[in-house]
Amino acid sequence: MFATNKFGTNVFVDSWTAYRLISSGMNHLPPLTPARRRSAKMRSVMVQIPNTSPSAAPAPHSVPTSADVARLAGVSRATVSYVLNNTSAVRISEPTRRRVHEAARELGYVPHAAARSLRAGHSRMVLMPAPTFPVGPLYSGFLGDLQSALGRLDYTVVQYGTVGLQGDEAARAWAELRPVAVLVPGAGLGPQGVAVLKRSGARAVVTLGPERVDGAHALLMDHDAVGYCAGAHLYARGRRRIGVIVPEEPGLESFSRPRLAGVHQALHGTDATVTAVPLAYTEQAAAELAARWPESGLDAVFAYNDEYAMLLMRALQDQGVRIPEDVAVVGADDLMLGRLLRPRLSTVHIELPSGRDLAELVDRAVRDPGGEPEVRKVLGASLVQRDSS
Repeated sequence: MFATNKFGTNVFVDSWTAYRLISSGMNHLPPLTPARRRSAKMRSVMVQIPNTSPSAAPAPHSVPTSADVARLAGVSRATVSYVLNNTSAVRISEPTRRRVHEAARELGYVPHAAARSLRAGHSRMVLMPAPTFPVGPLYSGFLGDLQSALGRLDYTVVQYGTVGLQGDEAARAWAELRPVAVLVPGAGLGPQGVAVLKRSGARAVVTLGPERVDGAHALLMDHDAVGYCAGAHLYARGRRRIGVIVPEEPGLESFSRPRLAGVHQALHGTDATVTAVPLAYTEQAAAELAARWPESGLDAVFAYNDEYAMLLMRALQDQGVRIPEDVAVVGADDLMLGRLLRPRLSTVHIELPSGRDLAELVDRAVRDPGGEPEVRKVLGASLVQRDSS
């Protein structure tokens, strides 16, 4: 004989076992007399074992589909697709859009990104490699603004960390994810890496750095202008022995070198001297530099950015150095904390591109991948004079 176990599988049992199985789940059955036992041996029966286990898990719910959303909203599957994919080519009334969105929320339906990419021929993923350099508040705010703007254009932003990989080698790792666009901060990516990304399906590659790369759109960050601004200001304030902080942290060279060059350019042909001053971003390093400061003879310093400026100012003041009487200090980035210092920190205000402008550039490039790469200078710099200089 056969019985069905709790997993829905038929198992072979004899008549006596079948009777015992049934009676264990149904206590109203009559007792099995010898006559009934003899009769049971002659029968072949199919029984289902009652599942009385309190710990048995319920059957899993099926994953909702666009067809389920369409039925609930009273529309076609095509309409569901148009609404949830923000298709602008088809006009759909606002009440219908609301019904579709409400049905999707009620069912917990989420469009399948891979299926959508297959239909479109490309993904909606914009990959942003994690910066390989320390990121300050100004740059973090810019990245957040950019991600929000891309999200409003229905792109999914993925920040990707490539530990140990750089340049064109990193590009091959990015290409494995098949992004529709890649935004590369800093330097390092070369023409070969751009070609690898485009062959893998990337329609737009945008670099944010000091130099353009063949085949990629470029937002050129003119950090020379930041240094020029600071150097010209300090010279105008009567300072002639000017130090420039050069961070020792790896990854900042592409920013610190052009800023130092900008100071040199501002003071070229004058009677002022420029001295590069290495500094690690630690209190101990700043204290050691401050202790040696009188030997340097420097009467001013452009401290790379506001964070280094605040670190150095505190250490100099701890050594009894007066600011700005003995040493004028200028930072960069125009952070709020610099305004709270005493004396208030003079700084170079940096104007980054808006996240919306860059998102629109990405969207144009995705729609027209064969277009000529755009190249823009996007870093504006202006001096904000306060008490420290």
